[in-house]
Amino acid sequence: MQLTRQDILDYLRRHGRGSVKELGQLLGLTSTGIRQHLTILERDGLIEGREERGRVGRPALVYSLTDGGHSLYPKKYDSLAGMLLDEVKAMTGSKGLQSLLRRVAVRLAERHQDRMEGKDLPARVEEMARIIEEDGCLVDTAFQDGAYFIYRYTCPFPNVAIDHTGLCSLHEEFVRRLLQADARLISCIIRGDRSCTYRILPASP
Repeated sequence: MQLTRQDILDYLRRHGRGSVKELGQLLGLTSTGIRQHLTILERDGLIEGREERGRVGRPALVYSLTDGGHSLYPKKYDSLAGMLLDEVKAMTGSKGLQSLLRRVAVRLAERHQDRMEGKDLPARVEEMARIIEEDGCLVDTAFQDGAYFIYRYTCPFPNVAIDHTGLCSLHEEFVRRLLQADARLISCIIRGDRSCTYRILPASP
């Protein structure tokens, strides 16, 4: 990241918003110079501008970080999630942890259940792929030898799943419950495979 643009991002992170005038005073640049940097940051999806009306005069354009901008700053979610899972396992044992993860899978599936209403299995598989994509994962689908396949090429929680493979079971249960089908995880990125692959068959009557 170019130093001036990083300074702009840091200012917006600290203060929540900033105008061209404020940023120019901070960095000792002209309005034209600041706008050039803002244009690049906006193009890259890291900031967004909006008009803000003051007491007098024309509305001023102020800038703030987008979700993409915020994501540049480190978060300790992985460490926290790992510690929480360790504590649950210590308190309830492996069976208690698995029971908790199954309940989480059910809750996750319930959030998206309305998107599956009235759809046959092929349409549910495609909708499932879209839901996985919305979590920021790269995904493909296929139909072969009477089975549907979902190939997920990115893991949503790689750093935690390395030590807590029960998270893979959680996602498998999530897919199974949402599709209302026999969904099995047959390959896994954490185990060194190219993708997390779910083989899906119609649920037994």
